[in-house]
Amino acid sequence: MAGLTLRDVKKSYGPVDVIHGVDLDIGDGEFVVFVGPSGCGKSTLLRMIAGLEAITGGTIAIGENTMNDVDPAERGVAMVFQTYALYPHMTVEENMSFGLRMNGHPKADIDKRVTEAADILQLDALLKRKPAALSGGQRQRVAIGRAIVRKPDVFLFDEPLSNLDAELRVAMRVEISRLHNELAGSTMIYVTHDQTEAMTLADKIVVLRGGIIEQVGAPLTLYDDPDNAFVAGFIGSPRMNFLDGEVTSTDGGVSVKLTKQGDVPVTLSVAGNGLSVGDACQVGIRPEHLSRENGAMLTLNVDVAEHLGSDSYIYAASSAGETLTIETDEGRDARHGAQFKIGIPPEKAFLFNADGKRVR
Repeated sequence: MAGLTLRDVKKSYGPVDVIHGVDLDIGDGEFVVFVGPSGCGKSTLLRMIAGLEAITGGTIAIGENTMNDVDPAERGVAMVFQTYALYPHMTVEENMSFGLRMNGHPKADIDKRVTEAADILQLDALLKRKPAALSGGQRQRVAIGRAIVRKPDVFLFDEPLSNLDAELRVAMRVEISRLHNELAGSTMIYVTHDQTEAMTLADKIVVLRGGIIEQVGAPLTLYDDPDNAFVAGFIGSPRMNFLDGEVTSTDGGVSVKLTKQGDVPVTLSVAGNGLSVGDACQVGIRPEHLSRENGAMLTLNVDVAEHLGSDSYIYAASSAGETLTIETDEGRDARHGAQFKIGIPPEKAFLFNADGKRVR
């Protein structure tokens, strides 16, 4: 197996720049997830690593070898696509072995690799079936098996679960995580727009926006310590609440009045470097960190209450129309049109300047 290095990697389509000088190190055996909204460049970056897209500038290396001009088949990567791309007239066994047979591998080696992959993916009993007789999850496992038998240096997954229903997505997330554990030392790069997949699968998450890396880190690092409002809002479900504010003091921390919440004051224990009294800012607070017992108290009007059993999601707004999402286990009394009081614990809040940069 091998790690990857990307240095100043760029991609342009004519005058349009889509990847803007990406620098990234992926360690041998890491499970790295590229995440971001549609159009952020994550799939383009993956396809450049695979060699399916030519790079406009920079360097891509796998292990010690530069791959800029290396044919995709010679890069030591295997890619699993969103569509299964299985041959309908072939059995599971024939689909998994097809690439090896075309490359002239010995039959004994092919049989061994297919058997090993089928055992890992629990496909043993399905080897003689054709794709039409398989469920969506089983077809995706066959597509993954086709990648495993190649014994690549790097596995590339391009939104492999997007075509599955919600229940199957959860099951396949578990399968892929287990696969990484069983294929000890395998380097995997996985593209998704679903931050839940990113949080549950990754050793390291790469958050992309507009062809630029916003932040790289372990899932809980990005959750606990985002660099900017974009990362803070993208990582975590439900997404972080952002409340408009104005700086009222920078002495002994930063004091802010929440301008669309009746000027309720909040004081945060941050240095406030670069902020001045009167500056616009945003206070971020995650739905699960709002409290009915302490903090800067807000009075909101309930719009929608979703009662899920142990927890409730409450969507409520101030008189100025600023909406918050509240996750609580004390919300069974919430109903449309009712008032709901909730507090912002200052120690759980984040502060962002007018440009969305985190103020620490």
